[in-house]
Amino acid sequence: MAASQTPAQGSEEPSGAENGLHDDEPVAQEDGDGPALAEPGQRLLARIVDTLIVGLPVIIVVKEFVSGHDFDVVAPPAVAGCMLLYEAVQLAVWGRTLGKRFAGIQVVSAPPALSGREDAATGVGEAEAGPSASGLPQAPYGRPSAPRAVLRAAVYAVPIALRPVHILGLLAGLFWVANAGFIYEGTRRQALHDRLAGTLVVKRRTP
Repeated sequence: MAASQTPAQGSEEPSGAENGLHDDEPVAQEDGDGPALAEPGQRLLARIVDTLIVGLPVIIVVKEFVSGHDFDVVAPPAVAGCMLLYEAVQLAVWGRTLGKRFAGIQVVSAPPALSGREDAATGVGEAEAGPSASGLPQAPYGRPSAPRAVLRAAVYAVPIALRPVHILGLLAGLFWVANAGFIYEGTRRQALHDRLAGTLVVKRRTP
């Protein structure tokens, strides 16, 4: 019986699946300390794509029914509501939106030691928490649970809805600047909505 080949004898390199790796998993850092974090440029690209996907159709539809000052009042909340639904559902189901797929990044749950948060319902960190409502475990670096996905999406979408209110609209603009600035504070590149929801944005192996 022929002896099994070893790598030294010319056998092919084991595939990613045989090594426990899959194309849709986050890219690991070179030092092996968790997944590689998304670049700010990737995050900006994903946000632009998502905003165009949601915002343009909503604005076109709203413009068919209202105009003038009414348009300025109705359009922002309509875009915000659709953006909230669009993002929360996709993050909870896949951990990434269409824009994030295009940019090659995804949203994952941060380990409790990094997120600094405890699960509001159980009082324990997410790594210690049981299965989610879908029956899938909410392990560190897995996709965020539905409540976390909704919270993360809402922190970004709600300021859009407040734009028609003059003072709140100004505060919303300042909030977006501060939110983006948080990415450069610390080593985990967490915007404010990441910190509140206990998430990280990481690179993917495939788009």
